[in-house]
Amino acid sequence: MNQHEIGRGISLSIGASMLFALMSGYTRLLAPLDGLDIFAWRVVWTLPAALALLVLRQRLPQARALLCRLAREPLTCVALLVVVALLGVQLWIFLWAPLHGRALEVSLGYFLLPLTMVLVGRFYYHERLDLFQWLAVACAVIGVLHELWLTRSFAWPTLVVALGYPPYFILRRKINADPVVAFALEMALLLPVAVVMLYARDSWSVVAHRPDMWLFLLPGLGMLSTVALGAYQGASRLLPMALFGILGYVEPVLLVGVAIVFLGESMAPGQLATYIPIWCAVLLTALHSVRLLRKERAAKYSRV
Repeated sequence: MNQHEIGRGISLSIGASMLFALMSGYTRLLAPLDGLDIFAWRVVWTLPAALALLVLRQRLPQARALLCRLAREPLTCVALLVVVALLGVQLWIFLWAPLHGRALEVSLGYFLLPLTMVLVGRFYYHERLDLFQWLAVACAVIGVLHELWLTRSFAWPTLVVALGYPPYFILRRKINADPVVAFALEMALLLPVAVVMLYARDSWSVVAHRPDMWLFLLPGLGMLSTVALGAYQGASRLLPMALFGILGYVEPVLLVGVAIVFLGESMAPGQLATYIPIWCAVLLTALHSVRLLRKERAAKYSRV
C-alpha cells in the first residue's frame, strides 16, 4: 500500500467515526421507534442512497462483474451471506443500545474492537507494528485488563461488537469486491429481512402519522448510514488491518462523549482506569497517523 492510499484511508476512517458517533445520538430523534424498528428503517432508507452512490461513482460494471462471479462461485455466495448476517447484527446493536441504556457497553466493545483487529493484522495477516502502534496496543491492554478485573466479565453487547466485526472484515477481504458495490449488495440482501420486520411490528403505521419521520428523519438516517458505512468500508480496504484497527479507537471515544453528554448515561469513577489508558492509545494512534501523513506529503513533494 502506498502512502497516498494510507493517507486517504486515515481520512475515511476518522470521518466515518465522527458520523457513527453522530448517528448514535440521532436515534433519540426517532422515538417512539425502538432498536429493531430503527434498524429496519435504516436498511430501507440506506439502500436507495447506496444505489445512488453506485451510479454516481460509476460502479455499475463492477456490480455486474460481481453478480456474474457470484453465479460462478457458490462458496463466495455463502461467504457473502455470512458477511451480510454479521453486518446486520452490528447495525442492529448499534441502534438498539442508545435506546436501552447500553451505549457505554457498546462503546466498550468498540474500544476492544481495535485491539482484536490489531491482533488479526499481526497474527493473521503478519503485518508489522511500529513503536507508536505497540505502545497504543499496550495502553489498550491495560485498560481492557482493568475493565475485566472491575466487572469480572464483559457484557454481551460488548462481546458482540468486539468479536463480531473481525470475521466480517476478514471475509470481506477474501471476497475482494469493490467497497461501494459490496455495500450496495449487502443492503439489498438485508432489505427483505427489514421489510418483513417492519410489517411484523406494524412500524409502517407509526411512521405514516409522522411526516417529519418519512420526509426528513428517516431519509437523513439513510444518508448518514450510507456515507459512514461507505467511508468505513473504504478505509478497511485502503489501510493495513493493524492501522485500521487502531484508528478504530477514535469512534468509541466519541461514542462515550455522546453517551454521557447527550444520552444521560454516567461513568463510574472506577471506569476512569479503563478509559484513560485507552484515551492514551488514541493519542498515540493520532501521533502515528500524523507521522504517516507527513511521510505522504514528503513523498508527494519529492515527486514534483
